[in-house]
Amino acid sequence: MAEVSAMRDRKILLGVAGGVAAFKAAYLARRLIEAGAQVSVVMTKGATKFVGEQTFRAITRRPVITDLFGAELVSPHTELAAWCDAIVVAPATANLISKVANGQSGDALSATILATDRPVILAPAMHTEMWEQPSTVRNIDMLTMDGRIIVGPVSGPLAGGDSGAGRMVEPEEIMRTIAGLFPETMAGVRLLVTAGGTREAIDPVRYIGNRSSGKMGYAIASEAADRGADVVLITAASLPVPPSVRVVQVESAEEMAEATWGMAESIDVAIMAAAVADFRPVDPAETKLARTDGPPEIVLEETPNVLRGLVERAGDPVKVVGFAAETGSIERAFHKAATYGVDLLVANDVSEQGSGFGTETNRVTFITPDGDAEPLPQMSKAEVASHLMDRVEALLREAADGNLPS
Repeated sequence: MAEVSAMRDRKILLGVAGGVAAFKAAYLARRLIEAGAQVSVVMTKGATKFVGEQTFRAITRRPVITDLFGAELVSPHTELAAWCDAIVVAPATANLISKVANGQSGDALSATILATDRPVILAPAMHTEMWEQPSTVRNIDMLTMDGRIIVGPVSGPLAGGDSGAGRMVEPEEIMRTIAGLFPETMAGVRLLVTAGGTREAIDPVRYIGNRSSGKMGYAIASEAADRGADVVLITAASLPVPPSVRVVQVESAEEMAEATWGMAESIDVAIMAAAVADFRPVDPAETKLARTDGPPEIVLEETPNVLRGLVERAGDPVKVVGFAAETGSIERAFHKAATYGVDLLVANDVSEQGSGFGTETNRVTFITPDGDAEPLPQMSKAEVASHLMDRVEALLREAADGNLPS
């Protein structure tokens, strides 16, 4: 999972040079996409003789660059060099290695590498005699001195039927090397997330609840885990979660309070995204209420205030993010941010289209206890989670005087 967490939303430029191992680059592109990366491909003319550019277009859903001229981009080498977080060349042939080592830029791939200041990983692939040539050895040394990262090659069967050094490493090894460029920024942080809408029993069959799907809380838990945090998700919903997230299943506000408060002294961050019921039946029936008995008279009482109780128990070291789901206006959220003792409040108007319960998108406003507000445009809940975790990391860095990895 380390590669997946490190790669999410990263922009990777995959360079493919002309060698038999080019077919492995297609699998590498697929693995990068599966890990959540955005991938653009630049191929040399020689590479197209081994793998068609349509293959990469189908995998990445992006145009494939094979020439400096005639591409959809005005200046493909400079635009892609600025767009990417890293360049990975697999396979890197002796010819391509020579060009990069000596600053040549006669094709789209070498020109893009020359135009970037981002990390460059090269996975050499060639016959043993070519790999061992003094010129290749010098070029590799020059690339290493220039800060380029060389992964492989390994010994094994080669294209000509012989065997020896020069075989490109497998895509999984390249994935691990790429992941090493992007360390997990929240490693070691103990983080609690609450999610879903609680259910307060009327009888064994019926309950008082709300329309919360839990999607926002789950997106936050996934994002935090992707950044390396140790995540516990206390939830009243049932949605897929990453294997690295520990789930505590609850149903009522009372159960959520007990589970959450019990962890108050063992966490660094709490993100309270659950939609906790404010009221519950005082005396739920032990057996199902019958229609023939007529409408029941249900007396309600307040449920435990999970957020306020956590703030009281956690104390200053724990960073607490609260949520406020409002309708029509988020003005009440400013009062909540100022009086609940949270470090940040996330407010949204659930009556707004695309911002309510069960949607794939959300439009939130970050509110500080001082009343400063940062409204975000409508975006996916995964994107909201990413922005939120950026804010949480900033809070942790401030508290730790910059000791959190950046």
